[in-house]
Amino acid sequence: MSTWEVILATLTNEFSDLSDVEQATRVTLRLVLAAFLGGVLGYERESLGKAAGVRTHMLVCLGAALFVLAPDQAGAMDDAMSRVIQGVVAGVGFLCAGTILKADNLTEVRGLTTAAGIWLTAAIGVAVGLGHEATAVLATLLALFILHFLLGVLERSSKKARPTDEN
Repeated sequence: MSTWEVILATLTNEFSDLSDVEQATRVTLRLVLAAFLGGVLGYERESLGKAAGVRTHMLVCLGAALFVLAPDQAGAMDDAMSRVIQGVVAGVGFLCAGTILKADNLTEVRGLTTAAGIWLTAAIGVAVGLGHEATAVLATLLALFILHFLLGVLERSSKKARPTDEN
């Protein structure tokens, strides 16, 4: 066997994890869906001027999906997948901690909702990576409701509860 034949055989072997159309379609769908769902949540945050926007949420969701997708493809058992998910949750927790800021007066904390959103985005990515796409879409819709629509309801409610200065 010539050197080039060995190189070609090695390259073919290294890229064999997506050897059939069904598997390639499944992996592509999961990764694209994870990036899309993360982007939807990131767009909502970015439209409000928050620090973690579209790209951050897309990368977190895509990364979480890939972290569980690759071991799943390799045949990881439930105990191994549990450890992978625990690692994703802990790792994303550190990322989230970086978004939380405490004001100088120590009474105001900012970034908690962004941190929680990033954490949820990772969970959505894990769900997609494990093949629970419908659950991930439902979770994304619920998150959008909480982040966007519930905010308006709560703001209107708190304005009604506040006394006015017109008296």
